[in-house]
Amino acid sequence: MAIVDVTVIPIGTQTPSVSSYVADIQRILKKYEEQGKIQYQLTPMNTLIEGELPVLFEVIQAIHEAPFNAGIQRVATNIRIDDRRDVKRKMQDKINRVNELLQQ
Repeated sequence: MAIVDVTVIPIGTQTPSVSSYVADIQRILKKYEEQGKIQYQLTPMNTLIEGELPVLFEVIQAIHEAPFNAGIQRVATNIRIDDRRDVKRKMQDKINRVNELLQQ
């Protein structure tokens, strides 16, 4: 199980706001989640996606394409992958561990 930190940046929008593009991407992610392929979490600056690495690459390609499908001519996508294979951990497990340490 891997975790991806991804930011899709549409370039050349009509306004400084990109929330409508973010909403389009979240709709795509919701479909993948409903199929049981991923878990995801929207943050103010990016989206975290959890799943098997081949599926994550498929998802990243789908969300990278979303602004193009909305008429944008240039998109920059930043990706950071955490792929730990010695243990199976989910995003929430990592948060829980930090919270445990804070309680000590």
